[in-house]
Amino acid sequence: MGQARTHIEAQAVFGPLKPYLEPEFLVERDPDRCIQCGVCISQCSFGVHWFDVRRSQVRAEQERCVGCHRCAVFCPTGALTIRRNPSEYRPNANWRPEFVADLKRQAETGGVVLTGMGNDKPFRVYWDHLLLNASQVTNPSIDPLREPMELRTFLGARPDQVNPSASTSALADGATSHPVEGLPAAMVSVEDLPPALQLETPIMFSAMSYGAISFQAQLALFEAAQACGTYANTGEGGWPRPLRRFHDHVIVQVASGRFGVDADYLNEAAMVEIKIGQGAKPGIGGHLPGEKVKAPIARTRMIPEGTDALSPAPHHDIYSIEDLALLIYALKEATHYEKPVAVKVAAVHNVAAIASGIARAGADVIAIDGVRGGTGAAPKIIRDNVGIPIELALAAVDRRLREEKIRNRVSLVVAGGFRSSADVIKAIALGADAVYIGTAAFVAMGCTLCQKCYTGKCAWGITAADPALARRLNPDLAAERLINLVHAWSAEIKEMLGGMGINALESLRGNRDHLRAVGLEQWEMDVLGVKGAGQ
Repeated sequence: MGQARTHIEAQAVFGPLKPYLEPEFLVERDPDRCIQCGVCISQCSFGVHWFDVRRSQVRAEQERCVGCHRCAVFCPTGALTIRRNPSEYRPNANWRPEFVADLKRQAETGGVVLTGMGNDKPFRVYWDHLLLNASQVTNPSIDPLREPMELRTFLGARPDQVNPSASTSALADGATSHPVEGLPAAMVSVEDLPPALQLETPIMFSAMSYGAISFQAQLALFEAAQACGTYANTGEGGWPRPLRRFHDHVIVQVASGRFGVDADYLNEAAMVEIKIGQGAKPGIGGHLPGEKVKAPIARTRMIPEGTDALSPAPHHDIYSIEDLALLIYALKEATHYEKPVAVKVAAVHNVAAIASGIARAGADVIAIDGVRGGTGAAPKIIRDNVGIPIELALAAVDRRLREEKIRNRVSLVVAGGFRSSADVIKAIALGADAVYIGTAAFVAMGCTLCQKCYTGKCAWGITAADPALARRLNPDLAAERLINLVHAWSAEIKEMLGGMGINALESLRGNRDHLRAVGLEQWEMDVLGVKGAGQ
């Protein structure tokens, strides 16, 4: 019997193992249209296309194709078509093709299979099983083109009542805020209102860190947020100095790695968000490979160039709700109680109880990221098997906070696979104050969901580590696309509100009577708190 060897030792002796996987995509080139211009060679960042000098023609190494379609979009003669490989294994309900492919990859590499973007498994998308109400005879609809429609919303703790004429001294007999939890009292004066963000539309750009995305992509997000009267989140990778001019529309994160966090970072932002978890990888930390940590990213994250940026799974100073409260109030103290403080968690099985504790710990905003939330890099096994859908998590959290009569203490922001304005307005009806969009923003900038963000080779420049690739993304044009997307969704939200006879977003928030379910089990309707269609 031969001596047992490690994977590395085996590669040293035998060389890399021969891949047993067929190409995932086929690159079809129309010889009648192809003019051998080589545009596909320059546009592909994965080395698929190459010029065969011997044959004097451009050829494709299909094994490298990730399906980003950059070559097909920019081919001047439309000679290229990218298709999924129709080759199939013998059908097996238990051993589906994706399991076979991942198993073969791990047998060849001995490593964890990484992926990008959000969960792509065919779990039920509850937004598609919820239908909205509409006005007919007794409750007239509203024409948003002729009558004002209010999409403005505020994120932060809300008092039960506000006395517009009273001053602090007039209310001196009653406490204006809870001495420990910082909670608004039943009646407060206008000058004692807690800090809040004002959004002109209930759509914000989700946390995407510099390094995971390119400088150009983050610049586009910030420009769009400013133009739309909303906010973009820096993610956990720090905040580049040249982008500090957008401070009125930027949310900063404090994650377990504390990358880029200092007093200026906290005080220049509009809101501070403590990141506990992420929908694509609940319970584990973050990892930006050293190859992507170039000099500008290293400066921003305050780490040595070329080193892996590792965020531990837990915050090493948070092991209880009481510990979380200490960090919340430390951040409030550091920002002179002028900024709302949010806490972001992944949607997990006991998320309602967790949210209750976060609200009582003094957070002003709770952000919940569902199982379909995107990421730059995550173990595929985690992304596809951990967490719960945002629809169920949102409904459970909103109900729990209302039952405990603490819903006004916090605003709820939800994320995790929002694809359209219909998803957004249904989330508002389930109890959300606003939503984060990440993948939708990527698609607006050109992303084709190839799920190779972690390689740093994004052909569209969005998650590229190579400066030459990153420059493919024109931040001004990308911002224009994002602005158009937000304006279009906002217009559609107004149309749907008008159809329901509602002229303000506040009137829809948490009003589940405007939702009906189709094709759901009773337990699902019970969790969502909605009736079946026809009831």
